[in-house]
Amino acid sequence: MIGMYDICCVGHITLDKVITPKSVKYMPGGTSYYFSNAIRNMHLNYLLVTSLGDSEMQTVDALRSLGININAYQSAWSVYFENIYPENLDQRTQRVLHKADPFTTAQIKDVEAKIFHLGPLLADDMSVGFIKDLSLRGRVSLDVQGFLRTVKNKSVELSDWREKKEILESIDILKANDEEMEVVTGCKDIRAGASLLAEWGVKEVVITLGSKGSIIYTDGTFYDIPVFVPHNIADTTGCGDTYMAGYLSQRVLGEKPQQAGEFASAMAALKIETHGPFTGTPDDVFRFMLKKNGEIPVLDKA
Repeated sequence: MIGMYDICCVGHITLDKVITPKSVKYMPGGTSYYFSNAIRNMHLNYLLVTSLGDSEMQTVDALRSLGININAYQSAWSVYFENIYPENLDQRTQRVLHKADPFTTAQIKDVEAKIFHLGPLLADDMSVGFIKDLSLRGRVSLDVQGFLRTVKNKSVELSDWREKKEILESIDILKANDEEMEVVTGCKDIRAGASLLAEWGVKEVVITLGSKGSIIYTDGTFYDIPVFVPHNIADTTGCGDTYMAGYLSQRVLGEKPQQAGEFASAMAALKIETHGPFTGTPDDVFRFMLKKNGEIPVLDKA
């Protein structure tokens, strides 16, 4: 599909096997899956570029039925994660049973976008050349998590990656949580780590801090984004992807970092309240924000 999009997300859709003491479940996942679901009602011209095995193509059909534009390429395998949870859900063991083919420049040669959001799941999903090519055609947003995942004997380990400075100089917006930021920069202090990422070329640094909110650093200014507390905690999977869907949707619409960050924080909190991906609208998010601020929401009925 050729055309100019507001946002184009590039990433593999996964097959996830989730094992708990009570059940074994199979479900789609990955940055691209949660991001696409969350952004589909944000009134933007959006495209997902993905690659997966033939046996998982029904997930693409399901997303298309929701109105999501998708360029789907066949891979020998889908990314296949096995997540094993004991009674203590904080002690997850993650294994990679299959990897998908890396993305190629040919797959995105006809796609133009204001923002390309990259959601690699593993360190070799996207090459330096692939990212540099995109940076010549639009702003590039990167969720750094996948580049820190290396696979050894099918087990996933978190480690720094060799090509980081070459890649980061092509990144306009970088998203990391506090643990990932420390792995990349060696800094425990959030502001010091964000400043170092900016020195390496990142224009806009987004650091999520879980229950402590998030921090955005751009043009020499720090923005402290408060956390919006959900009414209940049902499912935190895809929370970071939902945050970035909210943040980038607002940024591409012209909102400032503070306003975009607060919208993203509220959207992530709403996602936590239900199982599965976020499927709400901007009005849902604004209504939630206004209620949390003690105001009566007045929303456009159109």
